[in-house]
Amino acid sequence: MQLTSSAFEHEGSIPSKYTCDGENVNPPLAVDGVPDGAKSLALIVEDPDVPRNLREDGMWDHWIVFNMDPATRRIDEAREPEGRHGKGTGGGNSYQGPCPPDREHRYFFKLYALDTELDLPDGTDKAAVEQAMEGHVVDQAVLMGRYERS
Repeated sequence: MQLTSSAFEHEGSIPSKYTCDGENVNPPLAVDGVPDGAKSLALIVEDPDVPRNLREDGMWDHWIVFNMDPATRRIDEAREPEGRHGKGTGGGNSYQGPCPPDREHRYFFKLYALDTELDLPDGTDKAAVEQAMEGHVVDQAVLMGRYERS
């Protein structure tokens, strides 16, 4: 399975349009190679480079969407995909773009193909989504982008 974006390459720079310094909208994403038999997709976007003095775990969850249709092949720019929307670290249930407070951070867009739908409501946090996914991941893909505020 593969997750790509026409806005930035894997390990490349995320354009400011998709950050708190720009329009703060999600970048376009393309999905390829979802395994036959997948029942749903889950997308988690996280920043593991948060200073420990701001967040003890060093993690910021920017976007959590689960129970997406496995036939999804793209997520358009500035469009929330169909599915359940989890609660990010900032408290919202929608995309929150990169906004690093100190230096360049890495942003991991993680896509999971699952053999089930998750019996969770909108607003579920990442830990509960990841726990519910345990034993149900049939494939996964990662797209990583970088951003530093100027």
